[in-house]
Amino acid sequence: MKQVKFKNALRSVALAGGLFLTASAFGQQLVVKGHVKDASGEPIIGATVRVDGTDGGTITDFDGNFSIKADAKSVIKVSYIGYETASVNAGQSMNIILQEQGGNSLNEVVVIGYGRAKKNDLTGSVTAMKPDEMSKGITNNASDMLVGKIAGVDVQTTGGAPGAGAQIRIRGGASLSASNDPLYVIDGLVIDNNTATGMSNILANINPNDIETFTVLKSASATAIYGSRASNGVIIITTKKGRNGQKPTFTYNGDITVSTALKKYDVLSGNEYRDLIESFGLSRDLLGDANTDWQDEILRTTVSTNHSISMQGGLKNMPYRVSAGYNIGNGILKTSWMRRFNASVNLAPSFFDKHLNFNFTAKYMYEKDRYADSGAIGAALAMDPTRPVRVSDPEYSVVGGYYQTLVNASYSDPEWKKTSYSQTPQNPVAMLNNKYCLANSHDYSGNAEVDYKIHGFEDLHIHASLGAQYTATDQETDISRTSYSNNYYGRQELLTYYKYNIVGSAYAQYMHEFGNHDVDIMAGAEQSHYHRSGIDNMGYGIDPVTGDRFDEKTRKDREWATHNSLVSYFGRLNYNFLDRYLVTATFRADGSSRFKKGHKWGYFPSAAVAWKISSEPFMKNAKWLNDLKLRFDWGKTGQQNGIDDFSYVPVYVKGDQYSQYSFGDTYYYTMRPNKYNEKLTWEKTETWNVGLDFAALNNRFTFSIDGYIRNTKDLLAKVATEAGVTLGDNLIQNVGSLRNYGLELSFDVKPIVTKDFTWDLTYNVGWNKNKITALNAGDRDWVWVDGTNAARGNDTKLQRNKVGEPINSFFVYQQVYDENGKPIEGVYVDRDGNGVIDDGDRYYYKSPAADVIMGLTSKFLYKNWDLSFSLRASLGNYVYYHALANSAIVCEQGLRRQAGAFSNVISDAVSLGFTGQTAAMNSISDYFIRNASFLKCSNITLGYTFPALLKYSGQDYFSGRVYFTVQNPFIITKYKGLDPEVANGVDKDPYPRPISFQLGVNFNF
Repeated sequence: MKQVKFKNALRSVALAGGLFLTASAFGQQLVVKGHVKDASGEPIIGATVRVDGTDGGTITDFDGNFSIKADAKSVIKVSYIGYETASVNAGQSMNIILQEQGGNSLNEVVVIGYGRAKKNDLTGSVTAMKPDEMSKGITNNASDMLVGKIAGVDVQTTGGAPGAGAQIRIRGGASLSASNDPLYVIDGLVIDNNTATGMSNILANINPNDIETFTVLKSASATAIYGSRASNGVIIITTKKGRNGQKPTFTYNGDITVSTALKKYDVLSGNEYRDLIESFGLSRDLLGDANTDWQDEILRTTVSTNHSISMQGGLKNMPYRVSAGYNIGNGILKTSWMRRFNASVNLAPSFFDKHLNFNFTAKYMYEKDRYADSGAIGAALAMDPTRPVRVSDPEYSVVGGYYQTLVNASYSDPEWKKTSYSQTPQNPVAMLNNKYCLANSHDYSGNAEVDYKIHGFEDLHIHASLGAQYTATDQETDISRTSYSNNYYGRQELLTYYKYNIVGSAYAQYMHEFGNHDVDIMAGAEQSHYHRSGIDNMGYGIDPVTGDRFDEKTRKDREWATHNSLVSYFGRLNYNFLDRYLVTATFRADGSSRFKKGHKWGYFPSAAVAWKISSEPFMKNAKWLNDLKLRFDWGKTGQQNGIDDFSYVPVYVKGDQYSQYSFGDTYYYTMRPNKYNEKLTWEKTETWNVGLDFAALNNRFTFSIDGYIRNTKDLLAKVATEAGVTLGDNLIQNVGSLRNYGLELSFDVKPIVTKDFTWDLTYNVGWNKNKITALNAGDRDWVWVDGTNAARGNDTKLQRNKVGEPINSFFVYQQVYDENGKPIEGVYVDRDGNGVIDDGDRYYYKSPAADVIMGLTSKFLYKNWDLSFSLRASLGNYVYYHALANSAIVCEQGLRRQAGAFSNVISDAVSLGFTGQTAAMNSISDYFIRNASFLKCSNITLGYTFPALLKYSGQDYFSGRVYFTVQNPFIITKYKGLDPEVANGVDKDPYPRPISFQLGVNFNF
């Protein structure tokens, strides 16, 4: 792993050029004067100059000059943040050139679609980022490194479960029912975004310690080269590689992490609950005498650890790198854990004086997860706090000795006199211990690339690649017969999932400079094939309906398979005139197997121009200015992910076990055609973007600002259809259009740079608004959002999409309040004025998507020490407070359930005072839609970089860094729920995100 590259690092491997003057005598003191500049000849202000092996030193002035006393035989070291440290022999007059580190240079080569480009020559909105080694926080997944780091990129982890993935949105969502996930490209291989059953994270196949750079393509000029998969942006991940002629070096990264719950719901204690029940005139004898904190019973403090080691180097013409890592993650929700092993190999041989270059990358991941029953979180809120976890009464043996409401059993087995009652609050500890869900995942991926620079015509390159990914998972679920499932037989399942994709591409690239004209032309083709298959509830076990063992002969009845293919042709032109005027044009044509003939092909062009104002002759005297570039681009991209592979054709499927015909004593499954829509076509997004890049004072101050408008048409959405029109009540259709528009700003500033202390500050902010501009859903201009229902077992949907409203808006009643601002139960605004409160009075109120997202990282570097913190904020995001809505019936009828059971409530529900007079309406009041804006501290890190501990044959060994990190130390928010960060807007039974403390070390040897 690359170590600290900042100005106070004690050891540097870079040797810059300079003028070496001979000292006149040993030990003689000289007054060394010199000038420090960058590779372009501009003076570097504030560079640290010191005599090697001594304390103190000086810094360069505004003109880059310095003066320092030194021995004639001494070595002068010059360092500046963002540049390689230079070491030169002392002389009376010195000119020193510092070379920029790759991550900060305007000439940095950035990976883009099907090629690379200089950062300073980019015309679209592209952000390249190296993992922040000092302030990366606890990173168990690649997506963790992006949290709060890039303007306009909203990364929300799906919860605190070990290895949990993330929802990533680039400039908001562009679709209603199709996918809103970005396209992932890892080492040139496009990744299938379908997460396999049992696999925790789509990016689990890559070890975060292997990542060299992220490149995020946001505007259409940058993404259109990927065509039909790029409407939601592209994230390109490049892993670390060896270097030619490099001696073998090893890097070890290890850490240990302690995690615990940051916050719990405020529910009534046993004593408080007994007082509440007594206030209703009921006897305390109806309750137990325990004081059980059910949240404490299901949560725990855990210890996790992570280790990885890598070796990299290079033979004469073959750089190489191999790595392996092992992650042990234990969740704070009992019974949940994850074990993950990653390995990778990279070889990059070259032949014929580097005319023929290969790059081979292979990765393997094995992951084993035990998933806890997430319903235990909601059960811990509802379970009677006056009851114990376990009881010794033999009658409770039917539920494993756990306390649970029992009723008379209807089974014929005389030993089974009692059974659990599933309609009452369940014992959350029993839910966790009685359900065993274990998943195993294997993922193999590899990519082989070859690039040939034509002999005698070196301006022409031929590039080809062939990559593949194979994933196999199985998920075994065993629910004890003593569980809350109220199933005499228990339940056992085995789900298997297999997927593989093969991607092959080839392109030719011609690059030539004609005087003041620089031309780069690329054209190519690509084929992609994606296959998925599996077996549902098969392999062994007991049928949950009949109690019969599965018959292996019926395996084929539960098998399924699907696939889709994509054929593509693409091209790009980059033109640079006078290194000031830049033009980019791309075009891609995609043919998808997911659409009927006549709709298969989508065409995706883009164009961009940029003006490097800082390179104009009239700016030549602005020595303080490093970069000033104005960009403008336009383009179209497409979308066809998130829909079924055969939605356009009638596919016959086998009916379930309840849909059989009998002929004699034999039962036969029926076959029926599935619902389909032969008119389906591409969802298309058109984007306009304008941007400005600025850098000054040797890049001590840089910023970028972008404004954009994204219009999506032919929106894919599930729409209710009339009876008899199709073979289903919902059908995926192209129904309307959507607009996103916003602004993004990011800057990096170094306010203080001295010889011993540096302060580095980065900040980004993204503002985004969206609105549905057209929606044709039959005779309606709205469609329901699936999967987000109201509380209290109510199947009423909470969110709806309508013309003129943001996507996924809440659709609720408008609450009426008394003179003290307290909601009046069952009283809502009669918005349609018909004198009756019904569905006609529901209205669109707020949405889950934030209006503004921000991220800030501050790093303080003092000699060998570093202290950093990262903050991120979300403003204008709203959440349905499910826990409160579910508790908002505080009366005898509401708390006393069937079979004599009682349910607990959160404290806010008691002060609310709802008694359930209009329970169905209460749960969809706008009172429960809460502003969930927040400011979170992602991490605080203290580190110490130590020099080599050993020397052998004149070389240094065992240098590195030790650090301590606190993850998620605090949240500032008005939201009273467990966590305001909720991806879909409904805060139901969230797996708590913990506060974690990590001690880690990095070794180079």
